[in-house]
Amino acid sequence: MVNGPEAGVNRRVVVNSIDDVVVETVPEAAPEAGEVRIRGTVVGICGSDTHAACGHHPFIDLPYRPGHEVIGVVDAVGAGVAESWIGRRVVVEPNLACGRCPQCLAGRYNICRELLVLGCQTPGGLADSFTVAVDRVVPLPDELDDDHAILIEPLATPIHAVRRAAEAVGDLRDRPVVVVGAGPIGLFVLLALRQAGARVVVADLLESKRARAERLGAAGSFDPSAPDAVESALALLGGPAAAVIDCVAIQSSVAQAIELVDKGGAVMIVGVSAGATPVRLDLIQDRELALIGNLMYVREDYAAAMDLLASGVVPIDEIITARYDFAQSAQAFAASMDPENVKVVVELTNADGAPISVGAGSTGGVR
Repeated sequence: MVNGPEAGVNRRVVVNSIDDVVVETVPEAAPEAGEVRIRGTVVGICGSDTHAACGHHPFIDLPYRPGHEVIGVVDAVGAGVAESWIGRRVVVEPNLACGRCPQCLAGRYNICRELLVLGCQTPGGLADSFTVAVDRVVPLPDELDDDHAILIEPLATPIHAVRRAAEAVGDLRDRPVVVVGAGPIGLFVLLALRQAGARVVVADLLESKRARAERLGAAGSFDPSAPDAVESALALLGGPAAAVIDCVAIQSSVAQAIELVDKGGAVMIVGVSAGATPVRLDLIQDRELALIGNLMYVREDYAAAMDLLASGVVPIDEIITARYDFAQSAQAFAASMDPENVKVVVELTNADGAPISVGAGSTGGVR
């Protein structure tokens, strides 16, 4: 079997549902003016991907073509783009902003009025190749290997949330903070908070996930469903939290966050809520609490994520818990539903750099 796609043919993954992840073939696209074409090497599966695949994401419609956590190599450029990009290893910043609205002009293009996200509302990078505007790619230094580079995008959102928390309540150094949820984003929030010097307590339903959070530096953890959860958390914190970063965003988690945060503190919503969520406005008003939404990131958050990963403080073995080949993208989505997995990645090239062939009988999986 020929290893890789036919010339001029692009294979890409389509998600119809969590149980229906397939590969379609389309003509390979040439980059338009201002664009580059990228051949992906590694793609991460995000919680938003599985949320969408289950039909629960409020802003991603099925079917969709995933791949917003992606690194690869530029293999073609469009008009107006320097040919020096060709052959460069890059990471994609997938937020596709208009550049014209007040938010974009203020530098907050992550909340662009017309925001689209590569791999969410537009075809993404879980494919042989894809095109994107050149201003959406960031060159990667040689010393940042693929295992670290693929974590830039998922780490940037927590860094953005922690930065905004500090803007809301001041310097977080030596201050108590609660992280609700010890999934991939929650663990990255923990690492970003630790980098900011905060003393962090983590909530999660699963003991194994709480144990991982403590291995990654949490000062303690608690089960948010326990009858004495608030009392246990306050004891671990030594009092109310300066901020609570909610990576779950359901009614019970927001309510608990409001109980845990100090007067004048901030509750940062990072998790994607499935819809309307009741909150205690009386307590928010009376305690002068800030309830702050957080969406994605901007370039400074990407740069901070790259610096944090380059520092070596992110333990890859604790974060990347399963690897699959392109041929096994459906299995990768299924594995991402397992709460014991943190980050599942799909590798799009063989050891020799050649594209992986669908149906080639690869033996990818947890390894």
